[in-house]
Amino acid sequence: MSQNPAVSFHKSVSAESGTLVVLTDETLNFGPETSGLGFADLFRKAAGTADYKGKTLGTLDLLAPAGLRFDRLIVVGLGKAEELVEGDWSRLGGTIQGALRKGEQATLLAERPDGTLVSGEQLAEIGMGAVLRAYSFDRYKSGKNDKEGKDGDSGKAFKAHVKLDIVGGEASKAKKAWVARSAIAEGAILARELVNEPANVLGPVEFAEKAAALEALGVTIETLTEKQMKKLGMRALLGVAQGSVRPPRLVAMHWNGNKSKDKPIAFVGKGVVFDTGGISIKPAGGMEDMKGDMGGAAAVVGLMHALASRKAKANVVGIIGLVENMPDGNAQRPGDIVEAASGVTIEIINTDAEGRLVLADALWYAQKTYEPKVIIDLATLTGAVLVALGSDHAGLFANDDALAAALSRAGEVTGEKVWRLPLGAAYDKLIESKFADIKNTGGRHAGSITAAQFIQRFIDDGVAWAHLDIAGTAMGSPQSEINRSWASGWGVRILDRFVADNYEG
Repeated sequence: MSQNPAVSFHKSVSAESGTLVVLTDETLNFGPETSGLGFADLFRKAAGTADYKGKTLGTLDLLAPAGLRFDRLIVVGLGKAEELVEGDWSRLGGTIQGALRKGEQATLLAERPDGTLVSGEQLAEIGMGAVLRAYSFDRYKSGKNDKEGKDGDSGKAFKAHVKLDIVGGEASKAKKAWVARSAIAEGAILARELVNEPANVLGPVEFAEKAAALEALGVTIETLTEKQMKKLGMRALLGVAQGSVRPPRLVAMHWNGNKSKDKPIAFVGKGVVFDTGGISIKPAGGMEDMKGDMGGAAAVVGLMHALASRKAKANVVGIIGLVENMPDGNAQRPGDIVEAASGVTIEIINTDAEGRLVLADALWYAQKTYEPKVIIDLATLTGAVLVALGSDHAGLFANDDALAAALSRAGEVTGEKVWRLPLGAAYDKLIESKFADIKNTGGRHAGSITAAQFIQRFIDDGVAWAHLDIAGTAMGSPQSEINRSWASGWGVRILDRFVADNYEG
């Protein structure tokens, strides 16, 4: 894995060499301090030659003009600066990181062309975007010596790939904001790492051990074994796992940041470390991507890391159900009927509709053990959500309008966007079974909705609940200014913002 850039914040430019990054807009003007450096006329001549318009996140890369103590000059456009939204600042950081070379020392003079101060929060967002963009998963590339973060010959720790000094008038405020932003970036990168790992390396037991490492941050960890889950009657989750030689696990992570007895917010993640489809086996083409079918669980672990690292003043619990879905002689069959821990009986129509079975018992455990006031589950649940929404939005389902609105707001701010889809009695009828209380799939039509209806059957009355179907956003989504990885870490930033806006004073 590549190193994070070393990000720091300063009130004035101190570097004597390296690369200077400055900001312009569609007017091709600079702020007063940037203009005083004396290269504005040369820049405009170069911009005319290159047809550079200062569009949003457009870059112009120049050799530094004579008289400027830097070696290289990069100009980044803000477009119509008055139209910038919060999420654009992290995208700006990612764009800058992407323009820099390995080992480069860079100084960003973060000055808006109209002279308006870039706020401390915005400066920290720039840094977070740079860190997120720098991530790559190259652990298994031959010739890479950074498995342990050490040089293979000298044993010395590698230097950070990039040193990025961010200069702005609110540098002191940026340093305070950076505590949270760097924690969020670390959480998102942890989620990406988990999703990117191959399934032969990261099984349910190994995943549980990764989650248990959060104890070092003050998170209370409880891990349930197969034997313990059997005693609790978690036959829905165990039915998925029974075809694999690798034993399942359920991990509960509790962060008590409010230091009170307030009921927690619960986040529950689907953790199918590999999904063949079971007896209802998937086509071979693309099955390798099913190592990412634990993206929901990865997001919950990354979120808990972020919250604990930044000492969030909220009581939060994260629950992940970890299984492998394999076609073995002991595997679950279509037509089987299992009883979930809640007592609901389920007819198995398709063994590839397994994630909802894992969530059924994980949600029951979260409610029985922690009595949360709000519960949100995340799952790479259905291919149908890609048909409906593609990779730009995650599907949102909720039984509470205020909760849905709060998640939508957090998504707009962070850029991890959601789109609410309907629930209703007509869809609920589609999962009625002839032989059991419900069946685990309602057929091809409205597949994401009937999956959500299934999950809702395991939510207690009076509990505000939301379900996020992240099959289109957690893995294989288009690359962006802040992510060049197959795994996106989707869910950490939106849910951290949701907690911060709604549960921290």
